[in-house]
Amino acid sequence: MTSTETALITGCSEGGIGSALALVLQQLSKAFLNVTTLTLDVVKSADIKAAVELVTKKTGGTFNYLINNAGRNHFMPILDEDLDVVRKLVEINFYGPLAITQTFAPLLLKAKGMAVFITTVSGYINVPYMGRTNVKLEGTYAASKRSLELAAETLRLELAPFDVDVLEVVTGGVKSRGQTYFDDFKLLEKSLYKSIEDVIASRAQGKDQLLRMETAEYAAAVADKIKVLD
Repeated sequence: MTSTETALITGCSEGGIGSALALVLQQLSKAFLNVTTLTLDVVKSADIKAAVELVTKKTGGTFNYLINNAGRNHFMPILDEDLDVVRKLVEINFYGPLAITQTFAPLLLKAKGMAVFITTVSGYINVPYMGRTNVKLEGTYAASKRSLELAAETLRLELAPFDVDVLEVVTGGVKSRGQTYFDDFKLLEKSLYKSIEDVIASRAQGKDQLLRMETAEYAAAVADKIKVLD
């Protein structure tokens, strides 16, 4: 670790994993003394271009950690999916991180840094039933995140000759504002799962009594894994 290091974290909405991780890096590591916020929608090329220009200017064209955290959860039986919604989900969870990584790769290469991908255990549990509620129904979400993992695993091999590390953080249950997206969760009237809509909704909203890690605790564990803490 050098005396000063830089990291870019996507998806830093208040109350989420990204903002918690930013706070941990700032508070627990002398290498990260300042925090700069910027607008960055990972599916907007103009935002990505502006972000890399700003980071390049502030860091002299190099930085140490790219933390791809931005993403969106999604609950819906596959037969009930609106494919336009699924395309948007894949755009955010898969294409977005790839676009960010491609654009910022020259800065990481210069620093021999690390690309981090926040992924999920859902990518390994490709069945509809899990947990005390016995309902998951995250098929397309799981597919979007597993696709990202496969890309990251390949990227690790591609960047190894250039001394750039790639880390996947396979995430389980974490308390965050992600559950608030599903306050109005509804299934189609014709859905095969309509009779258990309330059970699925409770899972999506985080009201299923499953244990979830505190966001700050999770962020500290991730920071330790990427070896940026003193």
